[in-house]
This record gives sequence, C-alpha cells and structure tokens, in this order.
Amino acid sequence: MAKLLLGKEVTDALNANLQTRTAALREKGIVPTLGIIRVGADPSDLSYEKGATKRAELVGVEVKKFELPADATKEDVLAVIDQVNSDDTIHGVLMFRPLPKHLKADQNEICNRLAPQKDVDCMTHLSNAGVFEGLGDLGFAPCTPSACMEILDYYGIDCKGKNAVVIGRSLVVGKPAAMMLMGKNATVTVCHTKTVNTAEICKGADIIVSAAGVLNSLTADYVRPGQVVIDVSINWDENKTNAKGGKGAIAGDAKFDEVEAIVDAITPVPGGVGSVTTSVLMKHVVEAAERA
Repeated sequence: MAKLLLGKEVTDALNANLQTRTAALREKGIVPTLGIIRVGADPSDLSYEKGATKRAELVGVEVKKFELPADATKEDVLAVIDQVNSDDTIHGVLMFRPLPKHLKADQNEICNRLAPQKDVDCMTHLSNAGVFEGLGDLGFAPCTPSACMEILDYYGIDCKGKNAVVIGRSLVVGKPAAMMLMGKNATVTVCHTKTVNTAEICKGADIIVSAAGVLNSLTADYVRPGQVVIDVSINWDENKTNAKGGKGAIAGDAKFDEVEAIVDAITPVPGGVGSVTTSVLMKHVVEAAERA
C-alpha cells in the first residue's frame, strides 16, 4: 500500500511558516495584502474566494476585494488593475479567470496590464517567462504546479537525476510543472493527447505528475512499484459515494484503489494538491511583500 502524501501536513507546515513571516513584516509596519479582482459572481469563484479569505486570515494576510458586475467593460477592468498596480499597500493580486465571454478577446491584454511583481498566480506573460527561464524575480509560478513542488519538498522526495513524466501540457499546470521539475534537476518527459504509448512512458518514470483532467485515465497499466504519483486533477465521479452518503464526489485522474496498491506514494483527491494551492497563494503574497 502506498504512502499517502497528504496536503494537510504540507499546508500546516506552510501556514506555520507564513504566520512567523507575516508577524515579522507587521513589526516593520508592512501588512501583507492580497487584492482579489472578480468580474461577476461565478459560484466556483465565490467558493475559492471564501477559502482564500479564510486562509489569508489564518496566516496574517489582509484581503482587499474588487468586485465588478458581470457586464463590466474592458475599460472597467483595466481601471481596477491600474488602481491595484499603483497601490503600494497591495502586494499580490489574484484575478479570477476565465473572464466573462464578452471579455474573452481582451483577456490577454487585461491580464498583462498587471504589474508582474504583484502577479501571484502567473497570469502575465512575464510571469510565465520567469517560470521558463528559472527567474524567481519575474512574477510567480502558477499556484497548482507550485503546490506539487511543495509536496515533493515536504516529503523529502529528491528529483535530482530522476525520470519524471508530466501528463498534460496546459500553461496552468503541465508546462510550468515540467519546467519546475527540470529546475529540480529531474529529466522530464511531457505526455499529452497526441502522445503514442503514454502508459509505457509512464511505467519508466520515477515521478508521475498527472494533470490530464480525465477521470480514471491513470490505471494500473501506467504504474509500477517504486513510483511517486502526484495527481493534480479534480474530476467528478458519478459512481463515487460522497461524505454525506450520496452519489457523486470529486476524484483525480488515478483509478485510486488499483494505482495506490502498486506505487510507493500518491496524493489523494481530495486531500492532496488542491488543499495546498491556497497556502501557496498566500506564500506568494508574503514573498511579494518581503520583496517590496
């Protein structure tokens, strides 16, 4: 049976560290502050905002919210971004994406208006460049792949010289995760929908980061003993029983019972990567405040 790489343990350690750092900043008269920009009231955005606000409170980060109506114009959103850019008391900014449909064509322009030093969730091109060039002072990496690295670090999983496979090539998880693993001196292969023989490639890996976003796509055929599996995806499984005893619950890419019986270590879903991302967001805000 595999060791469970539990997000809660990583989060507790991160939160304790952040509480110390925010206290030190406050002693210098600096209150680390996160600005949240939300256009409209999408339920998943509201849920994440609630969780982020609660986590911020726990670690000593202030939150300033900028709520715009769902029909806000491009000019409305740019005006708010200009406002947070020029406000020295706001150190990090999270803007919920995707933006409403009428702003889709302008999303790149809107995202890149944010000052990279305040970009705590990698929404600007410059932040992405920082990830790909390994430069820590150009914005911040996306929170989800950063959470994967925090888990590997916390559990003492050394990537140096290891073969790592990343399944998925999105700019939000797959590509930055590959770059960050290379930064830890792993040899990285990226698999995607056009890859031939993904199962065979995965079997040769020491570390698998699965971000396919496809329920039950990582099966026993993909794994072998000795591996570490980081399951990033959040899918909906109609056949799973939820905490209230009803039908339907979240699940990862891994067919958990069969994969967990083979590999050495695995992150559960829920309770793995997802539970660490909000603490990583706060870590980025604190780092931005320290840099400022």
